Amino acid sequence: MTLQEAQTYLLRRARERGVELEALATGSRELTLRARGGDLEEITEAESAGIGVRVVTGGKTGYAYTEELTPEALDWVLAEAVENAELQADADGFLPQGAALGRHDLLGEGLSAPVDEKKRMALALEREVQKDPRVRQVGAATYAEREHQTELASTRGAAGGFRSGYAYQMVNAVMGEGASVKQGFELKVSREVAALDPASTAQDFLYKTGRLLGARPLASGRYTAYLEPKAFLALLAPFVSMWSAKQVIEGKSRLADKLGQQVASAVFTLYDDPDHPEGLANAPFDAEGTPTRRVYLLREGVVESFLHNSQTARKLGHEPTGHASRSYKGVLGVAPHNLIVAPGAGVRLEEGVLVTDLMGVHAGANPISGDFSLQALGLKVEGGEAAYPVENFTISGNVFELLERIVAVGQDLEWSVIFLVGASPMVEVADLAFAGA
Repeated sequence: MTLQEAQTYLLRRARERGVELEALATGSRELTLRARGGDLEEITEAESAGIGVRVVTGGKTGYAYTEELTPEALDWVLAEAVENAELQADADGFLPQGAALGRHDLLGEGLSAPVDEKKRMALALEREVQKDPRVRQVGAATYAEREHQTELASTRGAAGGFRSGYAYQMVNAVMGEGASVKQGFELKVSREVAALDPASTAQDFLYKTGRLLGARPLASGRYTAYLEPKAFLALLAPFVSMWSAKQVIEGKSRLADKLGQQVASAVFTLYDDPDHPEGLANAPFDAEGTPTRRVYLLREGVVESFLHNSQTARKLGHEPTGHASRSYKGVLGVAPHNLIVAPGAGVRLEEGVLVTDLMGVHAGANPISGDFSLQALGLKVEGGEAAYPVENFTISGNVFELLERIVAVGQDLEWSVIFLVGASPMVEVADLAFAGA
C-alpha cells in the first residue's frame, strides 16, 4: 500500500468501529556523502516510512503506529490505539474539525542535481579547506540532503499532504597557528542544491575559525555583547519552550501570565513563520490539519501569543495557531516551524565582546527559571572593530534580563538548523556578565 491508501483503509475501518481517527503518515529520504582524505569515506542513502494514528473513543485518546503498510498491520494498529485509549483516565479528548488541505510541493526541483555533482561538492569542500596551511586536520567534509513527505487524514474531514526538504554542506576541521589550536565547523543549508558553493563554505569556515587563533584570556567583567546570529540562536533555543501553551498549562513557563506585557526591549521582535521564502521547515498545515500562519511571540518586546495545538487552545480559551507537532511514532505536542528574530536597524560595533560560539547550551541553561551560564568564544571589540580573539570565558545571566537589555538588532538574517530551525541577525546586548581569567 501507499501511505494514502493506508490512510483510506484506516479511515474506513475506524468508521466501521465507530471511533474518530486521525492518521499521520510520513516518508523520508536521506542522502549523506562524506569526504575525508581525498575520497568519499561514507555514502549513505536511506528511506523510511510509517503511519501513526490518534483515536478518540468515549472522549478517551489513544495512539499507536506501524511501519508495515498491510491490512493486517493496519488492523492491529487501530485495535492497539483503541485499547490504549480505553486505558486512559482522562475523557476530554477530541479531534478538531478538518477540511480539505490540498497537496503542496514545497521543494520542487531543489534537490534534483545528479548524485555525481553532489559527490564532487563534498570532495571540493575538503580540497578548498585544505588549501589553507593553517588547517591541520579535516574531520569530514559533508554534503547531505533530507526530503520529507507528510500525509494527514481524519474522520473529521482533514485531508492533505506536502513535500519538503533541504540540502546542506558542513565541514569540521582543526586549525593551528603556533601553539594556538582551534576546532570549528561551518554549516550552509538551503532548499536549493545550486545555492551551495563549496568554495564559499570553505572560505567562511577558514575566516570564522581562523580569526580565533592566538586568543587571549578575557578579564571578568560586564561588557556589551555582540552576539553573532549562530550564537544568539543557540542561546535562544533552550528557552523557546516558554512560548509553548503546553508548558504554560503544565506550570513550566514564566510567561504564563505575561500576555500583553512588555518583557523584552522594544527593538526586539520574535515570530514564527511557516511560509518564509527561505524557510527550511515551511509547512502549509500542522500535525492535526490546522492551517499555519505567521505568529508573533514577541512584538516590539510585548508577549503577543503562545504556540497552540487544538487541545491547548481549548483549555486556555484561545484559537489554535497551527503549531501541533507529532511524529508518526509520537503523541501530540507543540513546536515552532521557522523561528525568526526580526531584522532591525543594524548593529554598530563600539566596545565590548563579539560572541561567536557557545558551548554546552542545553546543560548550561534552565528553561524554566531562565538562568544560563555558557562557555563561549569570541573577539574583543575595541575602537569600533574586532581587535583580537578571546577565550576561557563564560557568559551568564537570566534570559529575561538579557531580552530587556537588547539595544540593537542587525539587518541581515542567517539561517541555522543546529539548535533550532530559524534565522537571526546579530543582536547587541548591553551590560552582560562575562566570567573570564
